[in-house]
Amino acid sequence: ADGAAAAAKARFDNGTGSFSADGREYVIISRADTLTPAPWANVIANPHFGTVVSESSSGYTWFENAHEFRLTPWHNDPIADASGEALYLRDEETGRVWSPTPLPCRGQGSYQTRHGFGYSVYEHVEDGIASELWIYVALDAAVKFSHLIVRNTSGRPRLLSVTGYVEWVLGDVRGKSQMHVVTEVDADTGALTAHNPYNIEFGGRVAFYDVDSPTRSFTADRSEFLGRNGHLGAPAALQRAKLSGAAGVGLDPCAAVQVPIALRDGESFETTFRLGAASDSRAATALAARYKGVEAAKASLAEVRAYWIDTLGAVQVETPDASVDLLVNGWLPYQTLSSRYFARSGYYQSGGAFGFRDQLQDVMAMVHLAPALCREHLLRSAAHQFPQGDVLHWWHPPLDRGVRTRCSDDYLWLPLAVSRYLETTGDLDVLEERVRFVEARALNVDEESYYDLPMLSAHQKTLYEHCELALRRGVELCGARGLPLMGSGDWNDGMNRVGIGGVGESVWLGFFLFDVLTRFGKVATARDDEQLAAWCRTASQNLRENLAEHAWDGEWYQRAWFDDGTPLGSRSSDECQIDSISQSWAVLSGAADSARGRQAMQ
Repeated sequence: ADGAAAAAKARFDNGTGSFSADGREYVIISRADTLTPAPWANVIANPHFGTVVSESSSGYTWFENAHEFRLTPWHNDPIADASGEALYLRDEETGRVWSPTPLPCRGQGSYQTRHGFGYSVYEHVEDGIASELWIYVALDAAVKFSHLIVRNTSGRPRLLSVTGYVEWVLGDVRGKSQMHVVTEVDADTGALTAHNPYNIEFGGRVAFYDVDSPTRSFTADRSEFLGRNGHLGAPAALQRAKLSGAAGVGLDPCAAVQVPIALRDGESFETTFRLGAASDSRAATALAARYKGVEAAKASLAEVRAYWIDTLGAVQVETPDASVDLLVNGWLPYQTLSSRYFARSGYYQSGGAFGFRDQLQDVMAMVHLAPALCREHLLRSAAHQFPQGDVLHWWHPPLDRGVRTRCSDDYLWLPLAVSRYLETTGDLDVLEERVRFVEARALNVDEESYYDLPMLSAHQKTLYEHCELALRRGVELCGARGLPLMGSGDWNDGMNRVGIGGVGESVWLGFFLFDVLTRFGKVATARDDEQLAAWCRTASQNLRENLAEHAWDGEWYQRAWFDDGTPLGSRSSDECQIDSISQSWAVLSGAADSARGRQAMQ
């Protein structure tokens, strides 16, 4: 009602935190004049496929690897919020064009965007045409759904059209791959397909774009669709009655499909645009056929919502603060699993790789929600360790090409994550799983790192032995003060020059290694390996004594020493006089005495 709306606006303008209106209770989360320009993104993903959307646009989509095989472009521009995917509605009587999302072709009036677990919804009303766009991906298949519902509330019959558009990449960067992309029309399903025969690591992959309508026009020519010097905010093709039907080789590749709509007053229309990919042409067309129809789209949405309710419902926390509950019971584990673990991507970073330390940290956070996934990843991580005990700092699936470095902490996260998993599940059987190593050349003396494709080794050990190997490497690589060498960076990769000469030592890593030794010593005891348990106790005690003797700076703990002996994180330092993680881990590890730990934290 107008009165309730006016009252709500007055309370909002006055900055009130909450208010009642039209029988509902509202809470102001943030005010428009205090928001940063950066978009709020929802990463919607399964283990092999996903999409990133913002509150204004439908984002970008990938298959198998969010960096190496993007189906559509990732722009990394939080101000422009650009996208290579778009939907348009057109009034066929007036030629007026607008998008059901705020970008790229904003209509008049307001838009409402709702992000949920596994989906996002965009709502808008333009000249009596109400639109509702649901975006989500299938739970177990490489298909992105853009399910559009259009309602005529204008009081008269309307003739409209809806056009879906995607720019093909089929690689990492569109400028490198666009000349190689071949587009076709599948005779059986009518889907527009695209493949890049020059992509070596993703050879044979075929992407498709399709819509639920027997009456359509299409083009695979981006130049035709946008026009000379055109842009997605005003495509030239939407000034013409229909699309040309162009497809083949030598085009600036895209997929655009247009569907006519005729609505009586009060009538609704539903259709689904599907963007997907598969390992080859046959699998792609089968996938396109499998998910045809509105009912298939709705069934997929129901599966997605049920999955997230079940997964996030495994642990529920109640606190006096409802906003904390909303984060802890929902958005934090959702983003950890969907964005950090499945996608390894987001609005600001699109890495696509598994980081050895990164995803081990993620599964530690999910051990109660998804213990089976945690177990699987422990074994995956061990399979990227070298026989020397170091590991791939990160690697790109599916071939697992990655980087070997001198980082000094990566490999220690494996025994820590294993300890955490066992504390929670008691699954000692996982320690007996046999896992192969990877092999590659050693780093040259003058190399900080190198990127290559390692070989799968014939050599294998149990997960328990992989952890022991990591621990022994950590203890052996200590410097003159008996503390771990910094290498090309410990947890902070940005400190890659502190100990690159092989002499500088890390205080934080000393506390961290103490903690890992303490925890894994309990694992050894549970496995009746008293020899390793005793070694862990001795090594951790030596670390405790060395930290107490060398790392205390008088009021707090230092961070490290450079190769030349200059301290970092000291009262004598010109910069970085105090570093948080040394103080925090002095307490978290239990290595510091209580008086020093309290003083360091203060």
